[in-house]
Amino acid sequence: MFLLGPIFLGEAMVMSTDYSGKQVYFVGGGLASLAGAAFLVRDCDFPGEQIHVLEEMHVLGGSNDGAGDERQGYVIRGGRMLNDEAYENTWDLLSSIPSLDHPGQSVRDEIVAFDTAHPTHSNARLVNKHGQVEDVTSMGFDTADRLAMAKLVMTPEEKLGKARIHDWFGPHFFETNFWYMWATTFAFQPWHSAVELKRYMLRFMHEFPRIQTLEGVTRTPYNQYDSIIVPLYRYLEDHGVDFSLKCTVTDLDFKEGDGITVTRMHMIQDGTPATLDIAEGDLVLITNGSMTESSSLGSMTTPPQLLGKGSSWELWERIAAKQPGVGQPATFADHIDESKWESFTVTCQDSRFFDLMEAFSRNKAGSGALVTFKDSSWLMSIVLAHQPHFRNQPEHVKVFWGYGLFPDKVGDYVPKRMSDCSGEEILTELLHHLHFEKDLDAILSTANCIPCMMPYITAQFLPRLIDDRPKVIPDGSTNLAFISQFCEIPDDVVFTEEYSIRAARMAVYGLLDVQKPIAPIHQYQYDVRILLQGLVTSFR
Repeated sequence: MFLLGPIFLGEAMVMSTDYSGKQVYFVGGGLASLAGAAFLVRDCDFPGEQIHVLEEMHVLGGSNDGAGDERQGYVIRGGRMLNDEAYENTWDLLSSIPSLDHPGQSVRDEIVAFDTAHPTHSNARLVNKHGQVEDVTSMGFDTADRLAMAKLVMTPEEKLGKARIHDWFGPHFFETNFWYMWATTFAFQPWHSAVELKRYMLRFMHEFPRIQTLEGVTRTPYNQYDSIIVPLYRYLEDHGVDFSLKCTVTDLDFKEGDGITVTRMHMIQDGTPATLDIAEGDLVLITNGSMTESSSLGSMTTPPQLLGKGSSWELWERIAAKQPGVGQPATFADHIDESKWESFTVTCQDSRFFDLMEAFSRNKAGSGALVTFKDSSWLMSIVLAHQPHFRNQPEHVKVFWGYGLFPDKVGDYVPKRMSDCSGEEILTELLHHLHFEKDLDAILSTANCIPCMMPYITAQFLPRLIDDRPKVIPDGSTNLAFISQFCEIPDDVVFTEEYSIRAARMAVYGLLDVQKPIAPIHQYQYDVRILLQGLVTSFR
């Protein structure tokens, strides 16, 4: 377990600063903005009523979503992996957010207690086309795979450039147990960035020896919206932070001349256009781009739609068109065929499916991890969380989540592309892969499978150059920062909660010149024990 020391808990006092009249505006109401607001309150003693969170949707949380009920069905667009050893700033933040359910405990305490009581150890990580659990004790590497991995880890990022993973590895690599497990754990595709794969291999090197059991996954008591976003919101609300929902920021104006200074914000509030002047000393922190933007839900009878760009991408494009040094949004937003995949959330009115899966996988719900159907043309995976997974979930209702990395391929049992399938057809395909045909009709009659198409869900993994993502605080900026999954943090890995929280902390401390340390990235590649374990694993 990674132990938090006082150096990261804000023991040193911030220099006394007069914040009277200064306003801070967060564009987007996702995890990064909420974390940034919390760092302002906790570490800067910034007045909550001078912190403003502007969110276009009717609910906060961004990609950390979780909604629904027994009648309409529950929905989680994405599954999120937390990690005890590599989420340094996440745990630091959550250690200061009070639990809603356990007085005297923090959210961090609550998560540790729950995860200790419900440890992860997958017994059915990969399943073949015969419905048999594969032996994954061997990674399946040959010598060429091992050499390519070693070379990738040692090659500087600037030399990798926009190389793709399949430019670096031969065909055999993509048939190994390692690739099926690593790719579906983190949602990598062969055409994604080799730089991002390298970063993941370094950042999660400690997970390599246990990737087949996913013991390194840290669980929250409920979905991340209920377990993280709601208590974080309550903390900020108690400190007077101002939240404006249904407010879409459409453009920014900048001061002429050298440097980057925002002077005005254009927005649409409840359908009415408005402008807001940014005074000297005010700060603007933006979520540029979104991996779950333009998500579309289907139903048991209808497939989801494929939607185009939404407001966060359009805002970034407008900013980039007028202001140098703020990245290249087209690198990430204009390649939907390479960034989309489809998830689905299934609400069951009885325990039949869960009973069958627990017997099949030899894991009680919440003790296993992703079950990946390696021969599935959709490369489909599912996970059964501990129940209840939602605060308002009745005892008899069970909810599980899954996804397919190849939504444009035709199913193995349903002769349609996943993207064209209804929830009933997706669930039918899954039940055939499990060879649960005998129970198919009974499960379908009591289940509600809601598919979700996400066109930008892995856009942050697309091949890019170093300047395609803006720095958290761009060079020359006096009051602007970027805190999304599409800003640049050297050595850290996108598609994680930690990336958003670290970006927010860097932005707040940097713009306010707060002289406090930020929890550093663990450099596991320099740990001899981890290196030895990884070497042994690669030869299994």
